[in-house]
Amino acid sequence: MTVDSPQPAVQRLLGPSDPNLASPGGSSLPPAPRPGGAKVRILETATRLFYEEGIHSVGVDRLISEASVTKATFYKHYGSKDNLILAYVRAQHDHVQDRFERLIADADSPARAVRSWVTAVADEVHEPGFRGCPFLNAAAEYHDSRDPVREVVASHRDWYTERLADLLQEAGHPLPGDGADELMLARDGAMSGAYAGDAIAATAALGRVAERVLAG
Repeated sequence: MTVDSPQPAVQRLLGPSDPNLASPGGSSLPPAPRPGGAKVRILETATRLFYEEGIHSVGVDRLISEASVTKATFYKHYGSKDNLILAYVRAQHDHVQDRFERLIADADSPARAVRSWVTAVADEVHEPGFRGCPFLNAAAEYHDSRDPVREVVASHRDWYTERLADLLQEAGHPLPGDGADELMLARDGAMSGAYAGDAIAATAALGRVAERVLAG
């Protein structure tokens, strides 16, 4: 993918959010539309369409039409579809990060936070409109690991795994990094398996993995 301007370093990709790109808490599913200006409306439209139908299948003319903006307004705010795609993936990270950090803050122990996270994943895959993990979906559309979209996805996954490792370390796990890798891969399997097959079986398997990991 080619973008119109140089992209910041990977660690910058997951830094403080532009308030126009932030997503409300909830799940990794696209948030419900909210009042806002044209820039917000374009991103919300892209979020819905990219998640439901795939990134490559949605053209600029469709985005412009469904966001009810002019072509000039679209290019004024985003410059290209490529830049809008990056904004979409970054906004999804902000959304997941906000939800995860609130979940941790509400838990009374690291182990309880992990179990609450498992429950949250199970709830998410049963939500209407669930189409799998938006980050795995995006990665599947970009084969080059050096693509800016894949870099954002990789940075998101690094952040996610590190936060799970933090929780396991606080819970006294002897190998928190290995445990976090297991949880992340089990979560990937649950998200994919729930969409493609039996959601109950997929999330039950995630729960079993989480309990084994917590047991050390």
